[in-house]
Amino acid sequence: MTYTVTLLMAEFVTHDVKRFIIEKPSLLNYQPGQGVELIINQPQWKDKGRAFTPTSLKEDKVLEFIIKKYPDHHGVTEKLHSLQPGAELLISDPFGTITYQGPGVFIAGGAGITPFMAIIRELARNHQLAKHSLIFSNKTPADIICEQEFRFYFGERCLLTCTETSGSSYDNRLITKEFLQAEINDFNQRFYTCGPPQFVRDINQALIALGAKPNTLVFEQ
Repeated sequence: MTYTVTLLMAEFVTHDVKRFIIEKPSLLNYQPGQGVELIINQPQWKDKGRAFTPTSLKEDKVLEFIIKKYPDHHGVTEKLHSLQPGAELLISDPFGTITYQGPGVFIAGGAGITPFMAIIRELARNHQLAKHSLIFSNKTPADIICEQEFRFYFGERCLLTCTETSGSSYDNRLITKEFLQAEINDFNQRFYTCGPPQFVRDINQALIALGAKPNTLVFEQ
């Protein structure tokens, strides 16, 4: 099923990431971590749907999406960032394999954090984040989505690494097998990975090499 909805608000979260607040269809039912296809309801864009993950809680009265703009593509994300409140969008029913499956480590690269946001927010609301940690890689501190929110949720279990330009409160290493071996002391737990496809492949291969079982890896397949 496809739902027609209205954009209610859009604001910047970082220099190239916006938060979109959209009407929530009454019949839409999704699990935190699942995505939907989002389509701009204009003739020249109706065949250019893209998958995005709601970052709001299931009980919220509106939908929130946090979307990075990729201007080099001159595509959907650039057009979304130009929309004004009142614009019409189409939303599909939910899909995807990222859902919460138990305590573990969230490992994200850039905008790959967004499928984890609703999961993390729900766990935080239910006071169930104690056995979880976050490893979040970006190019620079200015690229980090919702940094203060994650630091508040995870405290010392929030490891932010900035691989191009860093600072005193950030790591600066790439997430490699050696990095994971140094920072994780238990590979018999869940690992949630999301980011660019090669990032996810490399992380998953490293985790398995370090002893994680393939069925404990949660990622988009």
